Amino acid sequence: MPGETESRPMPPALPILPDPADPRLTRRVTGTDQTGAATEISVVEERPLTIYLNAQEIVTAMTIGDYPDYLAVGFLRNQGMLRADDVVTGVDYDEEIETVVVRTERQTSYEEKVRKKTRTSGCAVGTVFGDMMEGLEGLALPPAEVRASWLYALAKEVNTTPSLYLEAGAIHGTVLCQGDRPLVYMEDVGRHNAVDKIAGYMFRESVPAADKILYTTGRLTSEMVIKTALMGIPVLASRSGFTAWGVEIARQVGLTLIGRMRGQRFVCLAGEERLVRDAALTGEDEDRKHRRKGAGDD
Repeated sequence: MPGETESRPMPPALPILPDPADPRLTRRVTGTDQTGAATEISVVEERPLTIYLNAQEIVTAMTIGDYPDYLAVGFLRNQGMLRADDVVTGVDYDEEIETVVVRTERQTSYEEKVRKKTRTSGCAVGTVFGDMMEGLEGLALPPAEVRASWLYALAKEVNTTPSLYLEAGAIHGTVLCQGDRPLVYMEDVGRHNAVDKIAGYMFRESVPAADKILYTTGRLTSEMVIKTALMGIPVLASRSGFTAWGVEIARQVGLTLIGRMRGQRFVCLAGEERLVRDAALTGEDEDRKHRRKGAGDD
């Protein structure tokens, strides 16, 4: 929650990311290459998941299918449909009919809010219900310090850890970090899905936000900034680029916003006063085989 300062022990560790060898998440497909020769590659699965809150159908998301409970809870939390004080009495996932139902003690009805939809930018296009700026009024994130040395270490570790991206591509990653230590890594076809999984994990496991960094491979758009701010995380970093509205919102709520991270290069467009440049530049660049898409790509 925004403004938290207490330090609590982390819950039992999840696997740091989806297992790239999990046969449910990718499949082998045969085609031909530029010479006409037969080739076989791994491609990422994409399947629908319909999210319900109590008896109301909210949305159908396209996802790789892992952690449906965290995705559903995080999506509802980031949409303002699940309040901080809500008691979740159950999360029921039915793999056969591809649905997940989040149940709460509080009776809910969001028919009017669901009617007002904004299709957001990005792959596996995201949807925001109601007013995109809802919940930001009066929000001020804690002035958390971030060190350049942490960013360099995080970027290197994230980009060299075995992942679905390195196995099959066509996917985004989002990592919850503390200092220079990755805590939980989520991947999905849409960057917003990966962020929602992190939000669901934090909500269900009561993980404090005030000392965390959110690292993403996606563009730093208004949606990404808003979700990070609503999660109470004071630092958002990406290897990709920015949108003007994303920068404007970050400055409004006191979010430190860092993008275009490549090796020891980055650009900070919000919260520069909280950035500590504590590492000598060596000119080190990232290994070409571990490079993801260029800044500004999605």
